[in-house]
Amino acid sequence: MKQGKGIENPESRFSAVLLAAAKLPGVRINRETYLQSALARHCSEDDIRRAIEETPAAAGIPVEVLDKVANDSIRFETGKVSALSAAAGIPGVLALPATVPADVAQYFGHMVRIAQKLAYLYSWPDLFSDDGDDVDDATMGVLTLFFGVMFGTQSANAAVGKVAGMMSKEVAKKLPQKALTQGVVYPMVKKVAAYLGVQMTKQSFAKAVSKAIPLVGAVVSGGLTLATYLPMAKRLKKHLSSLPLAEPSHRVMDGEVVDGEVVEDHEAFATAHAVQHGADDTAIKLEEPEA
Repeated sequence: MKQGKGIENPESRFSAVLLAAAKLPGVRINRETYLQSALARHCSEDDIRRAIEETPAAAGIPVEVLDKVANDSIRFETGKVSALSAAAGIPGVLALPATVPADVAQYFGHMVRIAQKLAYLYSWPDLFSDDGDDVDDATMGVLTLFFGVMFGTQSANAAVGKVAGMMSKEVAKKLPQKALTQGVVYPMVKKVAAYLGVQMTKQSFAKAVSKAIPLVGAVVSGGLTLATYLPMAKRLKKHLSSLPLAEPSHRVMDGEVVDGEVVEDHEAFATAHAVQHGADDTAIKLEEPEA
C-alpha cells in the first residue's frame, strides 16, 4: 500500500500505524520457530517437520488440535497486551501525550503478533519473508484484511477468503502479490484501511479517556484492552479456521502464485467484486459481536 498520501487521510493514518507496529522489536514471529514450539506437545516430530516444510494442513493436523493451540496463543497474547496497557494507564492524565501513542503502538503490535500466529497455524505462508525492516505491499495488504476481520468488517471476511482461495488454487507458498497490490483484492484493501483508520481514532480516544485517572485508569485501561483484543483475536481465528486452506491434507507445493487475475468463483466475494465496480459503496459494516 502506498504511504505517500497525507496522514489526515484515514487510510493513510491506519497504514502508517500498521507499518510502525510491524517494525516494533519482537512483533515479527518466526514461522518455523513458532510452529515447532506450539505443536511440540500435540504432534509427532514428523508431523511438525511437514507442517513447517509445507503447512499444518498438508501435515494432516486436525483442526481441533490447531484450535487448541490457537486458543493458547490467544490467551498468551491477550494477557501480555492487557498487562502492558494497564501499566501504561498508571501515570494518569499528566502522561497522556506519551502513554497513549505508545499504548496504541503496542496494541497494534500485539494484533500483528496474533495475526501471524493464527495465520501460520491455519496454513498461510510466511508473512515476513526476510529479516529486514521493510514490509512489502502484499504483506501490508493481507495484514490490513486480517485487521478488518478482527474489527468485524464483512468485506474483509470476503477478501481474506478470496486470497485464501487463490493460494489454494495455485498450491503456492507465497501471497498473491498482484491481487493484493493492484488486482481484484486491492480495492477492498484500500476501503478496509480507510474504515480502520476511522475506528482507530475512536479507539484511541476511548483509551485516552480510560487513562485520565491514575491507578483507576490502569484497571480500566487493562480491562478495555482485554474486552476488545480477546474477541477480535477470536473472530480472526474463527474465520481462518473455517477456510478450505486450513483443512487437513490440503497439500502445498513449491512455487509462486502467477501474477494474473483469477476468475471469480466464490459467491462470498460477490460483495467485494461489486464494490470494485462501484456497485456497492456500503459493503463495509460491522458484524454482530460474537457471543
